[in-house]
Amino acid sequence: MFVGEKTWVFWVGLIILALASVALFAIVWFNAVTAIYYKPAVEYQVPFIVGAVVFIIIGLYMMTSGVRKKT
Repeated sequence: MFVGEKTWVFWVGLIILALASVALFAIVWFNAVTAIYYKPAVEYQVPFIVGAVVFIIIGLYMMTSGVRKKT
């Protein structure tokens, strides 16, 4: 899928994808761990979840458009 020369757009997209994935994993992990003791606060975290998913999509798009095809 990512065959070819990687440009700086690819690498910036990879960083954005990685940071958004870590943030989304942290939100899911926090809810999984604290749901035993407290009422889940997912309704307060919806903007962060949606933002992380949007940044994951942006990162994937940047990664696909940041590859130059070899001729």
